[in-house]
Amino acid sequence: MAAEGTERVKLSQWDAMLIESLRVLGWSDEELIRRTQQGDLPKDDTSIYEFNYEELAAFAAKEPATFEAAVRSGYQIKYNTIRGIRSWIAIAFAQEPELVLEEGREAVIATLTPAEKARLDGVLSHGWTILDGEGEAGAGAAVYRIVPQA
Repeated sequence: MAAEGTERVKLSQWDAMLIESLRVLGWSDEELIRRTQQGDLPKDDTSIYEFNYEELAAFAAKEPATFEAAVRSGYQIKYNTIRGIRSWIAIAFAQEPELVLEEGREAVIATLTPAEKARLDGVLSHGWTILDGEGEAGAGAAVYRIVPQA
């Protein structure tokens, strides 16, 4: 999954969403690391997630190498939930994917570019897979189903 044969660091789903919510602000990797380490983070998150960035600063202080590797080189989420996958996509790709909670057919349905699909595939925890075949969405994107592996 990770480039050059190295294994990506593992993050909690929540820490991954905290990092992605800061990336949306347009910060470079270096700025994200520096501001997190200095505690220079947004104080009030008005999103539906109500992120508390002090949690991310505490994680970065406790495990600086893991935090920096996650920001610079990418990460894999330790354990995904179906709602967490939907939320991660909503934050990282600024779109609202469809959530299917029908027993036995649980899925997140999202329109992804090839780059977004590759990025999502790299962060998903074991036990999840991305299925093709939901159709083309135009502009090089396609509709995918993210489902638990059988």
